[in-house]
Amino acid sequence: MQKLIVSVLLGITFLVTGCGVYSHTGASVPPDASTVSVAYLSNMASIINPLLSQTMGEKLRQKFVNETPLKLTTAEADLMFSGKIITYEIRPAAVQGNQTNALNRLTISVEITFENKKAVDKNFTKTFSNNIDFNASDNFQTREAELSGKVVDMLVQDIFNAAFINW
Repeated sequence: MQKLIVSVLLGITFLVTGCGVYSHTGASVPPDASTVSVAYLSNMASIINPLLSQTMGEKLRQKFVNETPLKLTTAEADLMFSGKIITYEIRPAAVQGNQTNALNRLTISVEITFENKKAVDKNFTKTFSNNIDFNASDNFQTREAELSGKVVDMLVQDIFNAAFINW
């Protein structure tokens, strides 16, 4: 019985270590990758939130530093992220019985290019989009930082998953 347990544990160890370096978050980073960079994300949306590019870039950098063994660099890196903000819009999300707007929806979309110099088959250019609904009677300007921050957090998680989580 002990041999069976040891064999199973060894098998699991080989599976986990043979596929890259894993962090406590389940992120799979190529074992020979040591650096990551996030370029400035240009804002091409028709409505400009002046802090969005900086906020998105900083949250991506924080996520990679906190949840992978990678070192952040501004130079050429093993793993590089670049892109642009393509949508920042507020639209009605729900209408009440009297045809008045009950909820608004903030939507943010980004196009991200991921270049993996250690595993080029993992490279991608994808559009990520997420949104949050809020009460139409709320003053958007007073809630904008909070709402856009929540959407950015969801987008950062989606980008991280696409690049580092092998489902």
